[in-house]
Amino acid sequence: MELDQEETSSEEPEQSDVSLPDHPGSVMAAVSERKASEPNVWKLSMHVVTWNVASAAPPKDLSDLLQLNNQDLDLDMYVIGLQEMNSGIVSFLSDTAFEDPWSSFFMDVLAPLSFVKVSHVRMQGLLLLIFVKYHHLPFIQILSTKSTPTGLYGYWGNKGGVNICLRLYGYYVSVINCHLPPHIANNDKRLEHFDRILEMQNFEGYDIPNILDHDLILWFGDMNFRIEDLGLHFVRECIANQYYSALWEKDQLRIAKKQDLLLREFREGPLLFPPTYKFDRNSNNYDTSEKRRKPAWTDRILWRLKRQPQATSYMSNPPTYFFLTLKHYGSHMMYYISDHKPVTGTFDLELKPLVSAPMITLMPESLWTIENDMLVSYSSEPDFLSSPWDWIGLYKVTWRARQGACQPPPPARSLEGHGIWAELGMRHINDYVSYVWVGDNQVSFSNNLHQVYMNISEIPDTEDYFLLCYYSSILNSIAGISTPFKIPLRFFLKEDPLSEDEPQIPEHTGE
Repeated sequence: MELDQEETSSEEPEQSDVSLPDHPGSVMAAVSERKASEPNVWKLSMHVVTWNVASAAPPKDLSDLLQLNNQDLDLDMYVIGLQEMNSGIVSFLSDTAFEDPWSSFFMDVLAPLSFVKVSHVRMQGLLLLIFVKYHHLPFIQILSTKSTPTGLYGYWGNKGGVNICLRLYGYYVSVINCHLPPHIANNDKRLEHFDRILEMQNFEGYDIPNILDHDLILWFGDMNFRIEDLGLHFVRECIANQYYSALWEKDQLRIAKKQDLLLREFREGPLLFPPTYKFDRNSNNYDTSEKRRKPAWTDRILWRLKRQPQATSYMSNPPTYFFLTLKHYGSHMMYYISDHKPVTGTFDLELKPLVSAPMITLMPESLWTIENDMLVSYSSEPDFLSSPWDWIGLYKVTWRARQGACQPPPPARSLEGHGIWAELGMRHINDYVSYVWVGDNQVSFSNNLHQVYMNISEIPDTEDYFLLCYYSSILNSIAGISTPFKIPLRFFLKEDPLSEDEPQIPEHTGE
């Protein structure tokens, strides 16, 4: 797999896909220079996965797919889209009642690395998951999840798209995972479904701009575009000799982008990896069945940045700073469970945060306990809208050393020192040790300062660390997160009829 870097910006007009030399070895000669970093710019690293899993169960090891052993990669976010998950009636009902095997697998692998599942959406065989490092949680708002079936004239979800719309540090981001119609002759139908999915991403009733006005659209999946005209033998010879550029001009997606102005605004990295379909299962051999399907790049990752006007001296709001750099685009040939190979893209996102302070500030230094209750103090921003359905969750944290660990981004600098990383026992936001409804348990508030009681009777005295998260039902997201802390020593009220002094903590002796 070759490395490619490609940079786009909301400050510049969109361009067509980069033109690269024919031989992969000279790719770096066509790489654009990185812009000098500006002050107050944060860089987030994002890994995108798309895989048609053909109803298979997760394999034992997905380290390469998730880049877990890449010491040079410090990821902030995973975006994972699967197609053709097992959606038989028994499996689908089981997945509805419990976590599906793929979601559980990803959470089991990523939670010990401090990633939390913040949102998911499923439509039959389509699944879209988003994980982020926990210190980003207060700056991510899930605005909408949506399913758009396009199979059987729009009534069946075997084909179509699923979408998660979110705000990331104040920027609008839409993520779409799709599965378009198959077969080489159905190219027009694929493009119709592409347009249909895009048209259905409306957000009526929400204060959300049109999807084409979002700062970033990530669109990926099994798009099923094929290679036209060229014969099977020629295609396989080109693949065997890694002459991929000889196939690009007949790739249906590249052809369509030359004719469709909107589709042309979606960018893609160079196809410097073998076509990802169709393989014999449990092998790296292309289709040897009687059908002997022609290999094709069916599995793709596209993106589009919003156009921004050039800054002028009389503009009251200059263009925002929002850069996206493709660091790597490739396939993973070592996985054999499906007739498709997974495709991943790794991106660096540089931005000036439009939101840099959480709506809720939890204050563990103000914690104190009495019998089975813990008093939690927090403050809220003046424009924060609370709800009776808001709650505060208590989560367990452990600490581990990691060789060569670099400092985390600014929001977490106070949490973790050099070489020490928090391991959060939190697979998703409902994976708490205890929780409390804010409205029902509030005991005092003044000038946006609040106190609530949380029952901790089920939590034994422990040396473990914990942290608190405030969940806003209006924002549908975490609005605040505390630094890790230990639960204070519990004490009991002692009745003293001769004194009305404050209850005292019993003396504790020891070294």
